[in-house]
Amino acid sequence: MMENENRPEVKERLWNAGYCRAMVGNFMLYFSFYLLTPLLPLYLDAQFAAEKDVMGLVLSGYVVAALMVRPFSGFIVDTFDRKRVLSLFFFLFFILFTGYIGAGTLLMFAIVRTLHGLPFGAVTVANSTVAIDTLPSSRRTEGIGFYGLSNNLAMAFAPSVGIWIYNATDNFELLFWIALVMAFIGLATVSTIKLPRREKVKEKKPISLDRFFLTRGWMLAVNILFFGLCWGIMSNYVAIYGKETLGITDGTGIFFMILSFGLFTSRIQGTKALARGRIVENAAEGVVLSLVGYTLFALVPQSWAYYTSAALIGLGNGHMYPAFLNMFIKLARNDQRGTANSSILTAWDIGMGLGMISGGFLLEYVSYSAAFWGAAIMQGAGTIVFFLFTRGFFMRRRLDAR
Repeated sequence: MMENENRPEVKERLWNAGYCRAMVGNFMLYFSFYLLTPLLPLYLDAQFAAEKDVMGLVLSGYVVAALMVRPFSGFIVDTFDRKRVLSLFFFLFFILFTGYIGAGTLLMFAIVRTLHGLPFGAVTVANSTVAIDTLPSSRRTEGIGFYGLSNNLAMAFAPSVGIWIYNATDNFELLFWIALVMAFIGLATVSTIKLPRREKVKEKKPISLDRFFLTRGWMLAVNILFFGLCWGIMSNYVAIYGKETLGITDGTGIFFMILSFGLFTSRIQGTKALARGRIVENAAEGVVLSLVGYTLFALVPQSWAYYTSAALIGLGNGHMYPAFLNMFIKLARNDQRGTANSSILTAWDIGMGLGMISGGFLLEYVSYSAAFWGAAIMQGAGTIVFFLFTRGFFMRRRLDAR
């Protein structure tokens, strides 16, 4: 008896096979998608001579589609077999890359881009929910923090790779084929995930708004929308801004590499803080660092500020997003994990879409400076909302750790 009492507590395994496969699948999903993101404005300009306001509308099409499917995907993931839902929508996401290759007109490209948002919106919800299901409850907060590394690193490295390939080959079609292959690798990986058996719900709950959107977390959703708007402007127009305003042709890849380093560093540090329960503190650090980064970017149109802001925005988002995701999860019941995931992604997508559209119009009719000052102001507004309202809102409504 004494030996058992003195035996140290053994931590449950975090890096299990299912969790690792979900992370690889998530990385490939975002890598294939964001390989093209900073280059699509250049492609639309070169291929179709599109104006910048039209670019904003075309590029935001996928966000509109993702928004349409996000709330329903959360409901579907919580109701049906998650593995099958994930595999189905990942296949649709993969196959639609062929549409970019065959799109011969701006209208066809806009249709394909919009349709692509439907499976993208569903897969991101399904895959993150599957990843959470593979985690032991004692390591869930820590695991959610690490999981975000996969999409953050993909969102940072993929544009760098895409820009490097484009500069080396001047071939957009090659990029579309590479994205297709990466998506297939992701599909093949998630198809091998084995999930623990879920207990069937004996009593079906009536359909309500809370099955599609986590109403308990509405303030968090409003807050994350501000930050998504800033990212929508920055990620989509930084390449064309660097080329046309700063004369930087090869440096956009470096911008995203620095951004990725910031994301990686803050994720590692932040995940340790999340494991100790410092969720609100992690979010606070992130929103402030991002505010400094966006402000520097808008304030100083020079190369050194361009690259320094990348590091600050990377550090900030690496702290902020996983903290907000954990906050959503801790406001949700166990049977609402899919809904919690879809809710934060819906809010982020609304912000992203507004950022793409407003950024495109500001670039076309005002200036680059106005667009990026808009991002800085929105980040500032989101920071104020967090400290005045969101922080207390979460602390009052959080559920006990599960």
